[in-house]
Amino acid sequence: MSDIGVRAKKILHAVVSEYLATGEAVGSQTVTRRYGLDVSAATVRNVMGDLEGMGLLKHTHTSGGRIPTDRGLRYYVDTLLRVRSLAASEQEEIRERLTGVGERPELMQRTTRVLRELSHLAVVVQTPRPESDVIEHIEFVRLREGQLLAVIATVTGHIQNKLVPIDFQLPPGDLDQIHNYLNGLVGGLTLEKLQARLTAEIEKDRSQHDELANKALRLAAAAMPEGQPQVLIDGQSNLLSDGTDMDRAKVLLRTLEEKDLLVKLLERTLTAPGICVFIGAEANLADLTDISVVAASYGGDDHPLGTIGVIGPSRMNYSRLISLVDFTAEMITESLGKS
Repeated sequence: MSDIGVRAKKILHAVVSEYLATGEAVGSQTVTRRYGLDVSAATVRNVMGDLEGMGLLKHTHTSGGRIPTDRGLRYYVDTLLRVRSLAASEQEEIRERLTGVGERPELMQRTTRVLRELSHLAVVVQTPRPESDVIEHIEFVRLREGQLLAVIATVTGHIQNKLVPIDFQLPPGDLDQIHNYLNGLVGGLTLEKLQARLTAEIEKDRSQHDELANKALRLAAAAMPEGQPQVLIDGQSNLLSDGTDMDRAKVLLRTLEEKDLLVKLLERTLTAPGICVFIGAEANLADLTDISVVAASYGGDDHPLGTIGVIGPSRMNYSRLISLVDFTAEMITESLGKS
């Protein structure tokens, strides 16, 4: 969108801010009275008409005032919004509740509770994707004849264990050589990249590897973790006010249970830099066109592990929720690094 001019920006900022605070359509008199603009109500009214022509504002059926369109909210978030830091008391609460949690499942459950309680909205949390973890070390422990325990340690301190059956002889001294070979191969790779590398190595002419290397590659391939990240949802009832239409409530709850839609949304966040704000139809959540989602990935920019987000009405406190989600993601990343 081309620049709309300084005066129009100030008036749009005033209209959106007032609407987000009150939920009411905003008239020119309100803008001039409450926002200290050194222009007449008539001038404000004319500019608001121009903004409506640009698709940034719209009339309501019940009032002479205007409210922002999704496009107007998008412009506000991208261009006009000043994001303030989260309150120190809330930062401290999040830090206390998410620091020192030893197990990942418990950390994710705590995250959903913290976000639900502080946002008063619906919360969606994607648990860490195993394939995004960067490997630090891999080894095998002999349990009994024909079975090994694969132990994969990641740079975040996470340990993944998996039983690996073997159908070939493996003399005791061979395990140390296998460990040395594999740890020279895996250093700095994510599980996803290691799987691709193992596949490529295995598909090479076997004559390019000695027998022990071939065994090592087969063991590493068998040790790769399986399964998909979970999507945790909480706080759906926070979106149901006393005046919520029953049909809309059913659509809302049904959509939030369609985890495939949420996974697609979270995957978009995983590959995007910084905080993502999806407004209205941008979220692609079926028939829910009057909601917004504020989401962020955690685990680091280079190798994000998962995503967290809050879902609420498009009339939300964007500044606070962006700060809340951003700080929570930082604390998850920090906690994973210490676990």
